[in-house]
Amino acid sequence: MKLLSLLIDSSWWMMAAAGLLGLLSGASTAGLIATINAAIETAGNPGIALAWGFMGLCAAAFVSTALSQVLVVRITQTTIFQLQVNLVEQIIDCPLRQLESIGRSRLMAALTEDVDAVSKASPWLSGLLANSALLLGCVAYLAWLSPFLFVGLVVFMTIALYSYQILVNQGVLALKYARQTRDRLFEDFRTATEGTKELKIHRQRRSAFIAEDVSNDAAEFKRHRTFAMSVFAVSGSWALILFFMPIAILLFLLPQFIEIPRAIAASYALTIVFTINPLRTILNARPMIAQANIALKNIDELGLSLAAIGVETKSTDPISTDGNLLHSKIEPSKTEWSSVELVDTAHTYLGEGDTSFTLGPINLRMKPGEIVFVIGGNGSGKSTLVKLVTGLYEPEQGKLLFDGQSVSGRNLESFRQLFSVVFSDFYLFDRLLGLDVPDIDGRAREYLQQLQLERVVKLEDGVFSTRNLSQGQRKRLALLTAYLEDRPIYVFDEWASDQDPAFKRVFYEKLLPDLKAKGKTAIVVSHDDRYFECADRLVKLDFGQVVYDKVL
Repeated sequence: MKLLSLLIDSSWWMMAAAGLLGLLSGASTAGLIATINAAIETAGNPGIALAWGFMGLCAAAFVSTALSQVLVVRITQTTIFQLQVNLVEQIIDCPLRQLESIGRSRLMAALTEDVDAVSKASPWLSGLLANSALLLGCVAYLAWLSPFLFVGLVVFMTIALYSYQILVNQGVLALKYARQTRDRLFEDFRTATEGTKELKIHRQRRSAFIAEDVSNDAAEFKRHRTFAMSVFAVSGSWALILFFMPIAILLFLLPQFIEIPRAIAASYALTIVFTINPLRTILNARPMIAQANIALKNIDELGLSLAAIGVETKSTDPISTDGNLLHSKIEPSKTEWSSVELVDTAHTYLGEGDTSFTLGPINLRMKPGEIVFVIGGNGSGKSTLVKLVTGLYEPEQGKLLFDGQSVSGRNLESFRQLFSVVFSDFYLFDRLLGLDVPDIDGRAREYLQQLQLERVVKLEDGVFSTRNLSQGQRKRLALLTAYLEDRPIYVFDEWASDQDPAFKRVFYEKLLPDLKAKGKTAIVVSHDDRYFECADRLVKLDFGQVVYDKVL
């Protein structure tokens, strides 16, 4: 069982302690059954000793059961916490290009659906262990009562449980298919939330989306889940009936052939009836445990996929240049540097079939205090170039150099700290996350005024009062964050495309010159030919190639 294995790996000694306490709980409960049988068989008053024994066993069963379940709950919650954090870290550490190939829907399904399935199974697992221990104690008591009858019971239950397992396997397989369908449903949900405007404005598209995508995927998910839950319901009922069958055989069939002491038969019947409730708990836990195991398998497969495609090193080895060191612990704005260079650098996108797109080979050199405009048509490779320059994509061929030093592997993390970037598909955090800047609120308010946002956004302890703004205003907030990072190189990927004409002029004619005056380098992906004269250089891309690199 993958869930149990994960918990053991998380804290083997706590699981061992929980297991031992569970065994004590089962033994105590079996002792209670034996005490009840002894009291029933005793003529007259059972005696004070038997009563005190009963009370002691009750106390032992209570303490051991409670402690066992508390330990399992603590382990499972700690494991879920570690699972969530480790999965997020693994995703962030995975190379960007490979994350894009895995797909956002599959990643979201792992972070939400799969982790939630493991979380929901945790309480059931604690009950499963406790009740399994109880059943084990009852089995030991039955073996002690009559080894002969116990052998017959084991043979019968082996056959019965085999038939039960055949049914359960069909349900588990259906759950696996349902989980695979869930990935497609997540993609449908993403389409519904991100494409709401497009769906609202086109009735035929909306109808086709609901009928062909959402309805089909939801129906397939419902079919697999319904079948699985139905199978579990039938198999659970079948298992309960199978537990009554030994009682029928013991009371009605065997007495026709052999003589069974009445006390033994009564004790067997009472013990088997007593085990029905813990058995019901175990059977009810089976669907949840099965879903958790499937979820963990999906997470493992995702982890294997991430490991197979390579996880970026977390090393922050400094980049050295002329005796200076640049790394995340040194303020980048105070570190001298002379060039960032792409040398015969290329990157290829593999499409479906034989289609592909290659950017490069590219040869570019950026210097401090330089404003470089990257221009070109849609699909020419501008955004890919940004990812190569900033180190988000490692070159498939050629080199990325910082002051003549190759950037890759161990110093890649430090190299990225050179850049403040506002991507075309940027994400806006709700606060100034991870910025250790003196008087950060005061400086941020100055930028809010400069970016003409002081009337719509307030700042308190580094937290924005709202992000419910127009796209252009959201980009200005992202620009504010980039300013506060105060790094040597700024990259703006079509930043001005959502700005009104007045603020476009502010951006090109005031903000960019201010950055240049501070010695910053600005790489601006732009279509605004009206402002090309604001650049020091124009780099034009066409079908993945640098058509020209012109100094103005």
